[in-house]
Amino acid sequence: MAIEECKIFFEKLANNETFAQGITWEQIIQKCPFSNLASSDIIGGALLGSMIVLGLTIVLITLLALYVYSSLAWYTIAKKLNYKYPWLAWIPIVNIVLALELGGFHWAWIFLIFIPILGWIALFIILIIAKWYIYEKRNYPGWFSLAILIPKIGFMLYLVAIGFIAWQDKPGIAKSTKPPKTKRKSRKRK
Repeated sequence: MAIEECKIFFEKLANNETFAQGITWEQIIQKCPFSNLASSDIIGGALLGSMIVLGLTIVLITLLALYVYSSLAWYTIAKKLNYKYPWLAWIPIVNIVLALELGGFHWAWIFLIFIPILGWIALFIILIIAKWYIYEKRNYPGWFSLAILIPKIGFMLYLVAIGFIAWQDKPGIAKSTKPPKTKRKSRKRK
């Protein structure tokens, strides 16, 4: 309705020069839709929209950076533990299989993801145990895997822990996924 009035007003304005001589911009704005909006409201809306787009862009870039960091860390851990397929660290969901197998669990535990709530909780607990074993294989304390459980700062502690485990070598335990072979001492008879 208001758009039609504005259109008719502009047609009269274009066709009749005598009608147009006494018209001011205030009259045009009053006849057209959104006349109650001030220009500052329009600028404020555009600014708010720009801020939302900027915020979403920053969030997406941050999530992408975290994904690349964690994938690179797990890729490095898998290579240092002589895992056959370290590139699995780059594939979402499948990287869980990588963590399970590095921790000594069968890959089929990933199917717990299809059981809502209880399956997710069970898989989360299994992953914490698997990471405990992985951290110990890299000669770090297994309790680093519990960092994710700390409220508010747990995720950041987890990121720091996998960074240390991936790129800071500690001397000590063998770095392969195979258990070390032990030699039996034979008893000599006298």
